[in-house]
Amino acid sequence: MSNRLQMLGQVLIIGRFVVLEAWRTRLPWIVVVAFALVSGLSIFVKGLAITESSRVQIAFLAALTRLAVVSVTSLYIVSTLAREFNDRVVDLTLSLELPRTAYVLGKLAGYAAVSAALAAAAGLLLVPVAWGPGLVAWTATLMLELWIVVALSIFCIITFNQVMPAASFVLAFYLLARSIGAIQLISASPLLANQSVAHRFADGLLNAMAYLLPTFDRFTETAWLVGSGPSTAGLISAFGQTLVYVPLLTTAALVDFYRKTL
Repeated sequence: MSNRLQMLGQVLIIGRFVVLEAWRTRLPWIVVVAFALVSGLSIFVKGLAITESSRVQIAFLAALTRLAVVSVTSLYIVSTLAREFNDRVVDLTLSLELPRTAYVLGKLAGYAAVSAALAAAAGLLLVPVAWGPGLVAWTATLMLELWIVVALSIFCIITFNQVMPAASFVLAFYLLARSIGAIQLISASPLLANQSVAHRFADGLLNAMAYLLPTFDRFTETAWLVGSGPSTAGLISAFGQTLVYVPLLTTAALVDFYRKTL
């Protein structure tokens, strides 16, 4: 019991330093600049729209804000952890009789707190144009989506040990998870569907990938902001997928981290 309490204390300390590091670096200013850019672009797009200008602005602003927050979160995690590995900060930290499990879980907790703050900031950005229950659900599912991205980014940087391969894998994984539903619909179109072996193989491969990937296209839906409110089934699905993917990716990162010789 005392060992568990000791590890919990170590996890909280590492998580606290991750939050302090994020606050004292340029991350807040990068987010402010990104939000200013997407807000300016949304106002410009609203001026171009002929009809439904407010809905067009909300949809454009929500989509760009979501992509900006996910990109900033994954690149920040990958770059900061890569620097710690390259500068031997990880070696020094683990020499203090700190279990590798506590190090990974501490990083996960700290980055999860930072990503929750970024999701809240994204929600506040949309308050002037889309206040309501849909915005609350949009912000909550964005936070869950970011937590999966956090666990995936930690796993990738531990596995690849370099910024470019890790960041590329995270962004490719995210874009594929966002678009796999649309790709399945296109594949099932009567214009493309046939009984050839190649098509059936591609269709089976797509279905297998859809089972393995999180359905990010059902997280953070723009429709919640411009019309229909959030569905209970959609919120439960997002929460359930977060409970599955975050522990799974964290376990994979721990297995790979314990295999490394530092």
